[in-house]
Amino acid sequence: MMVNMNMVQSVNSALDNMLERDNDIIIFGEDIGYFGGVFRTCDGLQEKYGKHRVFDSPLSEGGIAATAFGMGINGLRPVVEVQFADYIFPAYDQIVNEMAKVRHRSGGEFWCPTTIRSPAGGGIRGGHHHSQSPEAQFTHTPGLKVVYCSTPFNSKGLLISAIEDNDPVIFFEPKRCYRGPFYGDPHNVPTWKGHPEAEVPESYYKVPLGEARLAMEGDDCTVIAWGTMVHVAEQAIKNSGISCDLIDLQTLVPWDKDAIVKSIEKTGRCVIVHEAPKTSGFGAEMVASIQERCFYHLESRIERVTGWDTPFPHTTEWDYMPSPSRISEAIRKTQEE
Repeated sequence: MMVNMNMVQSVNSALDNMLERDNDIIIFGEDIGYFGGVFRTCDGLQEKYGKHRVFDSPLSEGGIAATAFGMGINGLRPVVEVQFADYIFPAYDQIVNEMAKVRHRSGGEFWCPTTIRSPAGGGIRGGHHHSQSPEAQFTHTPGLKVVYCSTPFNSKGLLISAIEDNDPVIFFEPKRCYRGPFYGDPHNVPTWKGHPEAEVPESYYKVPLGEARLAMEGDDCTVIAWGTMVHVAEQAIKNSGISCDLIDLQTLVPWDKDAIVKSIEKTGRCVIVHEAPKTSGFGAEMVASIQERCFYHLESRIERVTGWDTPFPHTTEWDYMPSPSRISEAIRKTQEE
């Protein structure tokens, strides 16, 4: 049965489905038990499945990750929530030095099927410490898989795939897309009306990790984005009047190189969009890989539209994040060369 859901509801539905299917799944994090999480993605789950399977943790991200690691290598499938991606850094050592390396270090004797969910990105006036997009800092760690969902449909399917994966998965959820609709900067002309709800199956289904989604189809440019930027890029393409493939990357590690190559071989042009800062952002890795595989198909230089190389601002966040106008300008530039 298909039901209209926003992203909060689809994430909740994924967790509900998996708790029902597998008794080895444990969910915990700051305020997710009785309160249901700061964004209510875990609402009602403790009441339904009990305090032994859905429970609150201390305010210690390092402790959350360490506990999940111990559970994972002992046969459970923990799904933990780090309340904001900005606060994942106290858990960084446990994630990159323990979870990510245990399969290799133990010669395959142990593995850590742990999913770490975390709301990421700006657009809610969260300021410096509630708006960052730290995905690139985890894509540099072999042994981790990194997912960044964008819609109610793929958030549920990707989350189910992440939970069932036998390796640790960092699962970023764009908080700007949680409920919507989003109307842009209230002090300026609205720039993008989001897609707050979509038809999502109530029952179990999977969206495979490592496969990109073709969100729009065109002939003259390939635009690549993930998270909230998929929707902003969609509006930018419409504003530009240029026929573009829009590829929602969905999974950053492993990322779907074949889908990108196929598109660029058709269009000959490429724009990469992400909300994180430009320097050492994941877009830089993609540029290098595209150059290696598509050099003779490129008709213009690859453009990047990103956040600025500054701490995430509070009062000027709309100037920081890529906008439809900035992305449209980059698309037009690819047509000039």
